[in-house]
Parts: sequence; C-alpha cells; structure tokens
Amino acid sequence: MRAAIVGASGYTGGEVLRLLAGHPRVEIIAATSREYEGKPVSSIHLHLRSILGAMKFSALQIESIVRDADVVFLCTPAGVSMGMARRFVEAGVKVVDLSPDFRLKDASLYETWYGFRHGDPELLAESVLGLPELHREEIRMAKLVACPGCNSTAAILSLAPAVKEGLIDLSHIAVDVKVGSSEAGRHASQGTHHPERANVVRPYEADGHRHVAEVEQELSALAGRSVRVSMVPHAVGMVRGALATSHVWIDGSIDETTIWRAYAKHYGKEPFVRIVRTGPVKYPDPKYVIGSNYCDVGFAVERPRLRAALFAAIDNLMKGAAGQAVQCMNIMLGLDEREGLGQAPISPV
Repeated sequence: MRAAIVGASGYTGGEVLRLLAGHPRVEIIAATSREYEGKPVSSIHLHLRSILGAMKFSALQIESIVRDADVVFLCTPAGVSMGMARRFVEAGVKVVDLSPDFRLKDASLYETWYGFRHGDPELLAESVLGLPELHREEIRMAKLVACPGCNSTAAILSLAPAVKEGLIDLSHIAVDVKVGSSEAGRHASQGTHHPERANVVRPYEADGHRHVAEVEQELSALAGRSVRVSMVPHAVGMVRGALATSHVWIDGSIDETTIWRAYAKHYGKEPFVRIVRTGPVKYPDPKYVIGSNYCDVGFAVERPRLRAALFAAIDNLMKGAAGQAVQCMNIMLGLDEREGLGQAPISPV
C-alpha cells in the first residue's frame, strides 16, 4: 500500500512517518511540507535519522498523490483539509484526516467552535469519526475517516461504556483532561513555549474547549438522546500523554462490579484498550502508555456520595493522533488493525 502524508513536518506528521516506516505493508511515497520543502525529513525529525534514508519533504502536488497513493494522511491545521479532501476521495484515494475539519456531523458547529463556515458539508456528511472502538464497521467501509482529537478521544473512551449502558446521570458529566505540551504542536506560543509550560498544571479554554463538541456528539449517539458535557483541559509539565478524569453521578444500585461489567463488555476484546484495576498503580496513568497505541481505562466509585470517576490515559500523539490514524488506515484497507502498531509502551519515561 502506498501512503502520502500531507503536513509531515509537525509532531503528528512525524509520528505517522515513524509508524509507517515500520509498517510491513506500507510504502511512503510522499511527505509534504511548505516550510521545509526540499530539506531531508531527518533534518526536522531527528529521531528518524537513517530510518527513512534520503527522503526529503516535497511540495504538495495533489495530482501526484492522486495518481500514486492508495491512502493519504492529512496532518494539517483546522480549515485546510476541507479544501482538498474531495479531490482525493473522488479519485478513490482513502483519506485519514487528523485535523478537525470532518469530525463534527453538524456543519453549523464549525462556526460556533472554530470560527469558520464548513466548505464541504456534503463530504462532511459522508465522513466517519475515526474511533474504532465505536465505529469499526463504518470505518471499514469509509472513504474518509476523521480522527478525533486527543482530549476527546480520552474523554469518550472513559465514558462510553457507562453512557451506553445507562449507568450514569447524563445531565451531569464533568471531564478534567490533563495533557502534555506536544498537543500544542511544533511551533511555540507564549503559553506553549517550554519555559512557560514546564512545571505547571494550568487550565486553559475553561469556558468551552472545542473538543467538547466531539464528546457530546459521540455520547449523544450512544445514549440516543442529547448529552451535555463540561470539559476543562489542563496543560501539565509533561511532553506526551493525556489523562481524562470524568466525574459522573450514579444511583444507589450502581457499584464497582456493575461498572466493571460494562467496561469488560465494551472493551474486553479491543486490541488497544486495557482495563486497569490492580497493581501498585491501580488507576490509568499516561506514563504507562507512552509510545504506544494503547488506551488504559479504569474507574473508582465513591458510594457515600453516589459519584464515580472514570479514567482514560493515552499517548496524545499515538492513540490521540497518529497511532489511531494508522489503526483506522489498517481497517479501511482491509489489513489487521494491529499491523505497524505492535510497539510496547516505553518505560521509564
């Protein structure tokens, strides 16, 4: 299978390159970058020295990708991929979009959350959210898959079994997400520059983070009714990783066994979801998924207050971006979805 990566110089693009370089069934035919056109890929992604040989970043040539590629990964900023995705889809090239441009099914929400009008609402209607644990069969038949954001991936996976099984109060869901600095991308701002970001636990966009729209969309579909979620992300002093803690309320009939059964039912056969319940660290921690496509989930029940905390830990650049994108590509192309994703988490980090 021949793959092209558009916007390959950023962190997610670099992770897609790393994963595809080790994929037994994929050949990388193009890695595009406007900023670094003509420069060796390894001059920007230093960890890929000798891995990709003499590969250089190229200019974006849509016709060349249409002619030569089976699949294209769009690692572009918001508002960019919607202008090019149709050309690939109409030519029969599978599209895996890592930007937010095709995640939300309601086109009007782009004006609310992103400040622009969606440029291709017809294609938006055909897209499938790239979360295999919820949409595997749809992904298998899709021409365009839109991978969810890292914050929303962690939040949705923490909550999905409890929502689907009707175990929680759907009118009161509060999600706290702590995420590493790589979420902000390669180019630093004052808030993401390392001296400003290190050694912090800093809330941001506390009055409404755009990823909450994805969370509400997916949970509402699972519940069969409108679900509203409050979500506050926090910048923390790690480079990679995201931890979602979803605070929910239950009635007196719900206990840990009930929640355990729901998680086991929904995730027991999932290749990249691990249920964490025992050991010296009995709750999910991003430290133990770094470098992998795993999502660790878990929970705790505070019976006296009829409250539960539902957890999900991911590597934001893997299950929250590139790893999930490659998993979706495998499903779309009829491959084993684990191919190219066998990396165990790195420890210690």
